Amino acid sequence: MSDTNSIGLHSGSASQLAERLNALLANYQIFYMNVRGYHWNVKGENFFELHTKFEEFYTDLLAKVDEVAERILTLGHQPVHAYSDYFRLASIEEEKNIHDGEACVRGVVKGYQTLIELQREILSLASDADDEGTSSLVSDYLREQEKTIWMLNAYLG
Repeated sequence: MSDTNSIGLHSGSASQLAERLNALLANYQIFYMNVRGYHWNVKGENFFELHTKFEEFYTDLLAKVDEVAERILTLGHQPVHAYSDYFRLASIEEEKNIHDGEACVRGVVKGYQTLIELQREILSLASDADDEGTSSLVSDYLREQEKTIWMLNAYLG
């Protein structure tokens, strides 16, 4: 009996990757709602600029939520889909009632930093498992998000 899943990855490695991807999914979901809240609630002189930028961010985050969940399914596992699981698995904490534009931007930076740290861990696991699909997905996310952090930090001065 083979110890590989339907896409030829070692079952134990696929299970470990799915577990970490579920943690990533949980963090994406909490971060998505935080950024959605920034979009809805930001006030101040940079309202128009930030309101539009936050919409760009949360639209991208929502697409990534779907991609991560589908990758978990591709690995032969079940993505978590309840907020109780998201709160249990996520390192990103729920943020409420933030209106100040600079505080919102700092929250976005902090969220992306958390995602990047977890994605680097997943990238290492995927590389060890010869999982090019997960590696490619996460590598693309890292490249985009590192640039976004640089730009947001430049915005913050």
